[in-house]
Parts: sequence; C-alpha cells; structure tokens
Amino acid sequence: MTDARVEATARLHFGFQNLSLAHQRLYGGVGVTLDRPAFVVTAERADGIAVRDESAGLDGRDDAGTARETATVAREYARRAVDLLDVPGADVAVRERFPRHVGLGSGTQFALAVYAAVAAAHDRSVDARAAAPGLGRGGRSGVGVAGFERGGFVVDGGHPTSQFTTARPADGEWAVPPVTARHDLPDDWRFVLVLPDADPGRSGDDEDASMRSVVEDADPKLADEISAALTRRLLPAAAAGRREAFGAAVAEIGRLNGAWYTDAQGGVFRPPVGRIVEELGEHPVVSGVGQSSWGPTVYGLTDRSSADRAEAAARDALDAAGVDGRVLVAGVRNEGAAIER
Repeated sequence: MTDARVEATARLHFGFQNLSLAHQRLYGGVGVTLDRPAFVVTAERADGIAVRDESAGLDGRDDAGTARETATVAREYARRAVDLLDVPGADVAVRERFPRHVGLGSGTQFALAVYAAVAAAHDRSVDARAAAPGLGRGGRSGVGVAGFERGGFVVDGGHPTSQFTTARPADGEWAVPPVTARHDLPDDWRFVLVLPDADPGRSGDDEDASMRSVVEDADPKLADEISAALTRRLLPAAAAGRREAFGAAVAEIGRLNGAWYTDAQGGVFRPPVGRIVEELGEHPVVSGVGQSSWGPTVYGLTDRSSADRAEAAARDALDAAGVDGRVLVAGVRNEGAAIER
C-alpha cells in the first residue's frame, strides 16, 4: 500500500490585467505563492472513497460545522480525482487547512492537494494543469494552479475575450491560462496577512454573477493603466528583487482593480478592508498594501528584519478598524507543492 502526503500553500491574488470586453485577452491573473498557511492532505489506496478531517483549522478556532464542511468538500474533490485518474478509490485525510473564501486561494490548493495525494497513492503522475478544469479550478485565474506547480511570483495570460459568455462554462470546458511570466522572489521578503473577522469573500455562483456584471461594465482605460504598471514597474522590480518598487506597483495594481469592483463590493476595497489598508499602508516598514482577491484578507509587504514591527502594525490596523481578526507573517514559496510518496 502506498501512502502519499501533499502540502499546498496559500497564494495572494493582486488582481487581473484586464476585465474589459474591449481588449483581446480577458482576466490575466497576477499573484504570488506564500509559504504558509497550507493544506496538508494524505491518501492511501482504497476500494471506495473515505474522507476525514483531522485538522483544527488555522489556529484551532474552527468549529465542528467547519470540520464537517471541510470533509464534504474533500469528498467531492476525492470523487472527482478518482474519476479523473480512473482508480478504484482512496482513503483521504485532511491534516492541515486554512480558511476558505478569504482571498488566499484555498479552493484551488485544496482541490489540487486532494487530487495529487490520490494520484501519488496510486503511483500515478501528477499533472495539476491538466486536472484542474475537471476539478472545477483554474477557469478564470491561473495563479493558483501555477503556484501549485512551481510557486513564486506569477503572471498568467488570461483567456481570449471571444470565449467570454454570460453563462458559466461547465467544469472541464476550459484550459488553465498559460503562465506568461514567473520569478523567484527574495527569501527575506515577508508578507504580513490580516484576516479580519468579516463575511467570506464571494465564491461559486455569487462570484460568477458578480464577475459577469463587472466585466460587462468594465472601463477599458483601467486595463491600459494596469498594463503600464505591470510591464514598466512590477515585472522589472520582481526580476531585480527590488522590494519597495515591487510593493508600490502591487498597491497600484490592486487599487486600479478595485475601481472595477466598486459597485460590486461597496468600494475600491470591501468593508472593513478599506480602513485596514489605509492604516497599514501608513506604516513605514510596510509597502504594497492591498486586498487579495475578493478579500477580506489584507496583505502588506515587508522584510525579515521588520516582520515583528509589521505584525504589530497589522494588529493596530485591526484595532483602528474596530474588528477582531488574525494576523500572520508568511514568506514567499519559490517552489511548487510538496508531494511525498
């Protein structure tokens, strides 16, 4: 019997390059893979599908309902993995997990971790990019899949705008966007993450409906400004490892993306994220402050020597916003998910 263990870590999504139907390519995700938090999934061969959640969440605060939901989602991913791989079954256990729908890319990492664990348990090759559509992942942004494959800072090429439809394509009827740029980032860079106790970010049908509305009304001029920030500022800073320049460009891209979502989320940043971004962005050791995906996670860029001060600033930002929450400090993961047989 083969035992397999997979560790897949979170990602930050800084935004899209274009949401306007006036341009030839749509979406085009920009983001970075973190070294924590993580999904850790193990699997063994079995004749059927058995799933259990043996984790306690990010910090032990999750309740029994969250554990049941995690097991339910894991069972669906395991079922899809078994079908994709054409194997008899798997006994799957979730050992570590982080919150879903908070802007850290949990859905893609969870799905691919389960798939990879099942594949490895059966001595099958792991092709995350090919499997992702059948798992319902990678249909809009390719950052999460690319991060699972190789980690690092990633820019994807999006989809041809001609493929856009008002109805969501069926799972498996898309290809994951190609990676157009990828860079390792310096080992001493740190991202301070603020997870306010707020409603989860949009997902599923709600996210699809919101994105359709945003795309149909998106100002194409914003895409031109994002393109300039990406090609003239962010990519050169990533290639050269210039942290402050990277942070400033990330913050600009996040702000421009937020202008597309103002009606959908109640502002450039969704409440209470705007106040947290404002407070954290004023601290001298933090740059590149923004909202990851639909939030509510807020990120800010610092370095190893300033991580403690950045963490304290993040807690102060939560207090200033009048909300409870969690603060983490994560490094950059410049390699893909860990798959052990």
